[in-house]
Amino acid sequence: MAIGWYLTVSALVFCIGGVGVLTRPNPLVILLCLELMLNAANLALVAFSRMWGGEDGQVFALIVLVVAACEVTVGLGLIVAIYRRQMAVDVDQLHELSG
Repeated sequence: MAIGWYLTVSALVFCIGGVGVLTRPNPLVILLCLELMLNAANLALVAFSRMWGGEDGQVFALIVLVVAACEVTVGLGLIVAIYRRQMAVDVDQLHELSG
């Protein structure tokens, strides 16, 4: 398959994730959409790595996966802490964590 197909799928998944981040008020859905965006970037990295015959893109994709796992862990911890304090879980109504 040509690299254009991989990049098209990657761009489509990234756009779906971006629209989800911008339009959804639920923090869990926002985290899932961020994961979609990171996976789209990983797909593009691996496609370019395969096209050029190097392993650098694949190693960088593994690093991005580790960062994504850490991001989900911290984000879910914040969501659980907000829920336990019986605050609003809607992103538009959260104003106490602003500083």
